[in-house]
Amino acid sequence: MKLLHAILAGLAGTAAMTAFLYLLSFATHRVMKVVMILGTMLTGRTGPDGSISEAGSTKVVGNAAHYLMGIVFAIGYLALWDSEVGLPTAGWGLLFGLGHGLLAMVLWYLFLMVYPKPPRIPLRTYLITLIFAHIVYGFVVAYTFYLLEQPDYTFWQ
Repeated sequence: MKLLHAILAGLAGTAAMTAFLYLLSFATHRVMKVVMILGTMLTGRTGPDGSISEAGSTKVVGNAAHYLMGIVFAIGYLALWDSEVGLPTAGWGLLFGLGHGLLAMVLWYLFLMVYPKPPRIPLRTYLITLIFAHIVYGFVVAYTFYLLEQPDYTFWQ
């Protein structure tokens, strides 16, 4: 049952993270849509001017990859919790999200550096924003998992 809860928590965390990035993209008029950037790179559809693909299949590929990674990392969080590294609490969710965000920033940077024709995005802003997006992810994963498991301690530790 814990695995199912981790999968559901991963889906919820990824949805929250994606919504956070879409809202930032809308508010700042900068390209922060991780699903579209990821889909563009995985399908090799970067425009001649460095633009991001808006094709439906790009969205499908980007969403599938992003949500799959969200599930994988939530299962990783579960593995840590089961190994007695932290608990699904607010503090640990934020801390795991921060660590996960720093890892994601490094991996995205490397991915963009080795990719033959990366999309033109505000790299520094995008990478820093990923850290905060993953903090949101970590918090929501921990909270969702906590709600599903109903442990005998409070979430706000």
